[in-house]
Amino acid sequence: MGSNMAECHPVGFQWVVEAQARGATVFHVDPRFTRTSALADHYVPLRAGSDIAFLGGVVNYILSGDHDFRDYVLAYTNASHVIVDGVALPDDLDGVFSGFDESTRSYDHATWQYGGEDVDIVSAAGRRERVVAEADRVEEGGQAFEGVSIEKGGRIEKDPTLQHPRCVYQLLKRHYARYTPELVADACGVSVEQFRELAQALCDNSGRDRTSVIVYSVGWTQHTTGVQCIRAASIIQLLLGNMGRPGGGILALRGHASIQGSTDIPTLYDLLPGYLPMPSVGRHDTLDSYEQRTSSRKGFWANSRAYMVSLLKAWWGDAATPDNDFCFGYLPRISGDHSAYRTAIDMLDRKVRGYILLGQNPAVGSANSRLHRLALAHLDWLVVRDLTMIESATFWLDGPEIDSGELRPEDIATEVFFLPAAAHVEKDGTFTNTQRVVQWHAKAVEPKGDCRSDLWFTYHLGRRVRAKLAGAGRERDRPVLDLTWEYPMTGLHNEVDAAAVLQEINGWGPQRRPLNGFAELRADGSTACGCWIYSGCYAGGQNATARRVPGSQQSLVAPEWAWAWPANRRILYNRASADPQGRPWSQRKAYVWWDDEAQAWTGHDVPDFPPHLAPDAVPPADAVGVEALAGDDAFIMQADGKGWLWAPAGLVDGPLPTHYEPHESPVRNPVQRRQSSPFREQLPHEHNPTNDASYPFVATTYRVAEHHTAGGMSRHQRRLSELAREMFVEVHPELAALRGLEHGGWATVSSSRSTIEARVLVTERMQPVTVDGRRVHQVGLPYHWGPNGTAPGDAANDLFAIVLDPNVHIQEVKSATCDVTPGRRPRGRKDPG
Repeated sequence: MGSNMAECHPVGFQWVVEAQARGATVFHVDPRFTRTSALADHYVPLRAGSDIAFLGGVVNYILSGDHDFRDYVLAYTNASHVIVDGVALPDDLDGVFSGFDESTRSYDHATWQYGGEDVDIVSAAGRRERVVAEADRVEEGGQAFEGVSIEKGGRIEKDPTLQHPRCVYQLLKRHYARYTPELVADACGVSVEQFRELAQALCDNSGRDRTSVIVYSVGWTQHTTGVQCIRAASIIQLLLGNMGRPGGGILALRGHASIQGSTDIPTLYDLLPGYLPMPSVGRHDTLDSYEQRTSSRKGFWANSRAYMVSLLKAWWGDAATPDNDFCFGYLPRISGDHSAYRTAIDMLDRKVRGYILLGQNPAVGSANSRLHRLALAHLDWLVVRDLTMIESATFWLDGPEIDSGELRPEDIATEVFFLPAAAHVEKDGTFTNTQRVVQWHAKAVEPKGDCRSDLWFTYHLGRRVRAKLAGAGRERDRPVLDLTWEYPMTGLHNEVDAAAVLQEINGWGPQRRPLNGFAELRADGSTACGCWIYSGCYAGGQNATARRVPGSQQSLVAPEWAWAWPANRRILYNRASADPQGRPWSQRKAYVWWDDEAQAWTGHDVPDFPPHLAPDAVPPADAVGVEALAGDDAFIMQADGKGWLWAPAGLVDGPLPTHYEPHESPVRNPVQRRQSSPFREQLPHEHNPTNDASYPFVATTYRVAEHHTAGGMSRHQRRLSELAREMFVEVHPELAALRGLEHGGWATVSSSRSTIEARVLVTERMQPVTVDGRRVHQVGLPYHWGPNGTAPGDAANDLFAIVLDPNVHIQEVKSATCDVTPGRRPRGRKDPG
């Protein structure tokens, strides 16, 4: 669900096909009948943007039919935790949870917290801070946050009978009671029979002896409720006992070979390596205040100071000392939303004057691509590093706005520098795939001409900047000048030795001894580590990411194929694969277990648990950190050691997923009065309008196997372009007849942002659905095309508004409204739409 795995991840899909051949049943839930649908046992059509209604229906089906794996749920989730008095659900408050402030469209999380004494909960991901008393508030963008004291004890109120009206289990049942099969059918456009068949099959294949897996991709993330889609899946998998167990879990298939790596060691403005939060203005003035506000009392996040200090030592070496807070003051501070979309709006307003693009093509690949092209035209300078001359580099010369006359090259003052980049086969380094496996790849050929790797560019840019600053004698330059910026170089072009960088990421202790893992990190400055979760990948001075032991020569877990973070364990939270007593739930699903004779955890994988913590261990009341974990606290990164059915912290848009319509939808919300999420991040601007009711159809974007993301790596390739030559729009025969569209002819697809043209593909794969008694037509648009390359075409993303998920600022391009008419788009100067 939310993934076309056969087409977008065909190498990985071979394992689905093999599992299917051995008896696995595959359901595919998607607005389009795709290549994945063709290979699935069951295809379930779905209205784009209705995923949470569908998933909420599965939760209701599990709970109303007593299908949950009760022993697992009681032991390893927060189902028994009682929420404080005053909590209210959307059914009580017309579409929102308690704590909602209409004026700021934000929540006070106080009524989401656990009841009990001295309970402080900080999330393992997302927003790592929460709301406080008025006297300690620091306002930022409508949010107010609380410092979390890691010294506080915590006695959470629980009801193991699950009967307390405010326990999580009962709140879950109440919240999803209205998500009946009939409501799901009405909201999603599926039949009751299709929904029941899927829900029952999922329940039948889960529990003590069996597990099921849910696979998703950007089909879930690219919504204004994308994070909550994934949360809904996690609730299902926790209720059915499918987390931390072989054959279970939720697989996030990423859009690129190392997107996982670019979030681990992040290209994200609000994170530091290893998911450490970026310090914020006014709240993290010192290392102590940072630790107080971002660490948990219990579990491995209690060691965040050691992770941070080791990172600072890796970056600033001898300059980082206890006396100067280990150079914590050198880190930049964020003051709000600094995401790519906010930055594009700031370009239009001349708040951003220069921009460097590395491997991104917003002129095609970002929502409302037209706005991005206009924004680039407001810059003083732009640096583009890419494999080919992408649209973001040539917007000033041959972009659609030049063609229409809206922009003229002679009026654009942006100075553009294009620096040719080396491809992955032309450089050493690692990929980190969706399974967290870090795999080394060796350079196959030398880059041609002036092409250089990202590592070369970053290092030599830093070297030149440092040389220019060296003689200035300004204190403000110290963060750059004090960096550890000496790496061995190789080859004709002084390429940085990528293995040396990986060794720094792994970390070292005294005498630069390579660390064996993150358990060795210390907060006293004696260890340096570029990313704590990667520590151990170079243990003993050996590059474990380069291991390639064939599968036939090792166990099914394949621990000697490359290296997986953390600690080379292949399934996270695998303590949950054993029962509370440490025994496998069944021998069929044995994975890790407690060896009573050895007094240690053992099994097929590296146990994701303190190795000698017995299943019946009870921590002292005053214990802190890892020592505060009980023997059945399987979810060791969570502040309470449990999997969260209810999220008391970390999310800005609610502790439970609830259905909201997309920002643009042709139907009313069938679940509640509130139409769209009040928390969605809107960026009002004259170039970012919202469609009105004159746009009657639903548009969704997707990928095809022949092209890659925004097309920079594929539209310039002749053979790939021959396979997929032109931009097209998929329409159902009913819609084709309604609008007079001819198969193979031209169609104009329009929104209030822009107008594009595409070849018409009339197909029953793009099915209309009946919602709230009316027929809703959906059209499909591949997003790879742009005006450059061997296979040029209009960009689908031109049509979509910049409206974002409030937690992670991801755009909603999986569901919006549009109109479709026959013929090519108008040429010449004309207002969009």
